[in-house]
Amino acid sequence: MNKLKTSGLFIAACGATSLLAAGIGLAQTVAPSGNSTSARATVTVQAGGRGTKISSDLFGIFFEDINYSADGGLYAELVQNRSFEYSPSDNRAWNTLTAWELVTRGGGKGRVAVETDQALHENNPQHAVLTVEQGGTGVGLMNSGFDGIPVKAGEAYNLSFFARRAGYDMRNTPLTVTIESKTGTILGQASFVSPPKDWTKYTAAIRVTATDADARLVILTTGTGSVAFDMVSLFPQKTFRNHPNGLRADLAQTVADLKPKFVRFPGGCLAHGDGLNNIYHWKNTIGPIERRKAQRNIWGYHQTTGLGYFEYFQFCEDIGAKALPVVAAGVSCQNSGASQNGRWGEGQQCIPLANMGEYIQDVLDLVEYANAPVTTFWGAKRAAAGHPKPFNLEYLGVGNEDHITPEFKERFEMIYKAVKAKYPKLTVIGTVGPAPDGPDFNDGWKIANQLNVESVDEHYYQSPEWFLSNLNRYDSYDRKKSKVYLGEYASRGNTLFNALSEAAYMAALERNGDVVHLSSYAPLLAKSGHTQWNPDLIYFNNTTVAPTVNYYVQQLYGQNSGDTYLPNKVDFVMPPVPEKPAQPVSVFVGTWNTQVQFDDVRVESGAKSLIEESFGAVTPAWSGESGDWAVADGVYSQSSGLQPAITKQVSLAGINTKSNYTLSLRAKKTGGQEGFLIGFGATDASTYYWWNIGGWSNTGHGIEKYRNGASSMVGAKVAGHIETGRWYDIKIVVTGQRFQCYLDGKLVQDVTDSDKSVPEMLVASSVTDSKSGDIILKLVNPSALTVQSKVDLAGANSIKPTATKTVLAGDPAGRDTFEAPRSIVPQTTTIPVGKSFSYDAPPHSFTVIRLKTR
Repeated sequence: MNKLKTSGLFIAACGATSLLAAGIGLAQTVAPSGNSTSARATVTVQAGGRGTKISSDLFGIFFEDINYSADGGLYAELVQNRSFEYSPSDNRAWNTLTAWELVTRGGGKGRVAVETDQALHENNPQHAVLTVEQGGTGVGLMNSGFDGIPVKAGEAYNLSFFARRAGYDMRNTPLTVTIESKTGTILGQASFVSPPKDWTKYTAAIRVTATDADARLVILTTGTGSVAFDMVSLFPQKTFRNHPNGLRADLAQTVADLKPKFVRFPGGCLAHGDGLNNIYHWKNTIGPIERRKAQRNIWGYHQTTGLGYFEYFQFCEDIGAKALPVVAAGVSCQNSGASQNGRWGEGQQCIPLANMGEYIQDVLDLVEYANAPVTTFWGAKRAAAGHPKPFNLEYLGVGNEDHITPEFKERFEMIYKAVKAKYPKLTVIGTVGPAPDGPDFNDGWKIANQLNVESVDEHYYQSPEWFLSNLNRYDSYDRKKSKVYLGEYASRGNTLFNALSEAAYMAALERNGDVVHLSSYAPLLAKSGHTQWNPDLIYFNNTTVAPTVNYYVQQLYGQNSGDTYLPNKVDFVMPPVPEKPAQPVSVFVGTWNTQVQFDDVRVESGAKSLIEESFGAVTPAWSGESGDWAVADGVYSQSSGLQPAITKQVSLAGINTKSNYTLSLRAKKTGGQEGFLIGFGATDASTYYWWNIGGWSNTGHGIEKYRNGASSMVGAKVAGHIETGRWYDIKIVVTGQRFQCYLDGKLVQDVTDSDKSVPEMLVASSVTDSKSGDIILKLVNPSALTVQSKVDLAGANSIKPTATKTVLAGDPAGRDTFEAPRSIVPQTTTIPVGKSFSYDAPPHSFTVIRLKTR
């Protein structure tokens, strides 16, 4: 994925094709019917033919340590900054003692410092030295974990740490380690003798007596002198599959329940890194955790590499998925240093050619680590970690949405040829940039064609409308050329409408499963309060996992995949569509991770003034929907960093969606990362436009349309940024569906939106599973109409009279959240079927019908 963060949104870069284009599995509009609330469709499946063989690995997952997905997330370690390696280079607000604090109790006195002499290991150079001057009832260190340490009553937790004497004045210094509540209640503890002069590892299992979502780990001594600590660790005993150094059980199980056929890791941008020194090197991530090399995470925090290559391979094996590791193609991310220099796309750094031999050997060693017998050097390393049998690696990604430069091409070709020479059966996956078209896309494909690369990795984040408009994308791909791995995609939102657009697109992927052999939604995981990217598939905090509706779409495809595609045809009978009545509209203002002041808001329609607000006092009409809003000194200020922080919508008396009006105001940025959000044409909380001024990490301006809570671009984004501390004059002229946007009197954007609603359509996919013999029919109805469908299984030999039906349906703007985690979930029942049967597809629904043939 592209490193530069946006307001959770990305630009639609491709023109749309017809939603109602005739094609296998797509609705074909026939004559209108007289029913205004339902449509009719005939779905004819060629069930008697041989069909087309498609990839059995089509639907998988992509894991990248973004949004605290690993440390503080999937990796079950409960202690944050366990080896005292945090630094301001990880995060400007951090230091070597982040998440730690000195504890002095009952008259105790002491101090703590982080030192590097007599390090535990060269890859782990820093450690804490606690000096106790007066023991009192206890002096020590306390760790607050990742937003607290969650523990459950009756469960055991594995504690480990290294300690040694750090001074000759050391007296008898036994150690006590407790798990405590924030108020000091001891929930469990373990005691240890005084440490010797050399580093010694201590371990214990601590069983806690009460459940606490916000506990602390405390190391105390009542003796005096100095003692050094490193690699202070606490794991629940109940990790996923009970592995030591394992994964958080509930989160890992949620991922496993997707039934992915493969797992791509460790990135993403994480793989090729923020500069050459930040490239992810797999050898730094294996072996004892105290010898692994931690480093700065490209997403603005720290990665311990405790979740390393061995654990990735092990997780793949545990959930029955193939491993798909990705290595850098000899270059760093093209956006390296973008957060420092603010310049986009100019930071690609290349490993010197003189060093490429060593780097290529590292790549070859990775394959040996995964696949070679224990008699080899790296096979023995794998065996030493507890896995003598090979992991049977089949796929290897080289590069991640790189800028396709001559330097990239030269290094990619060197790696590709070396890997294929030694491991000819390994499928190597190339890259074609971060977008569905454009120079990098074209140049990446050109390289693939020249080298006969087996597969290329396409990425795109687009609006739901884009996905619904591009269902034919892969129909015309040359089947004789490289296969496609759609490695990263998402429709920019977590509403049901987003999920349905993805479900329709996945039906098209199935239809083209002979050329698209792998696909994975991205990103996979996001920790609440720590997101660098939205949307994501699964949100979580320390105690709760909250899958999105998008998750259930991925799960239904993963659990109902096939290996043969059966051609089908959808004949769709659409009712007359009445003209949309005019609706009252409102305006609002807001920000995205930015602090601002607004003033002199005016709305005029012809000679009529609708709003004149100068914020001389608190005005009931203007109040915050989200964020921290206040009226003071004649301006309306927003002081939070929420994404977004917006006001409630302010109605325009007598103005509707067919009216002309002009919105003008003044705005000043006082802090934060972006600019202003100026909302207009709002008819409800999920239907509006906003002019995003200084969005996309303050690199551009663009008009975004929200329908059913999902966004899309209106016109193209234009370059631009907003300065801090400067007042701007903003004006938006609305003339029907034409929007003219001015900044300081200069016309910046002039676009017209057709504002078409989602076309009435039905998307179908039909596959068979050779193992079970089942015919699996998937029907996506993104419209507001019930679709009365007749399904004909042409040529079917034998169909059992009862099938399993699973339906995901609801409000298109609905979503699953922490507050309402199961608002929209699949519902499974049975349905009578035969070689021909009827089914009414509900509005805004995704249906999977699984038919038995034997």
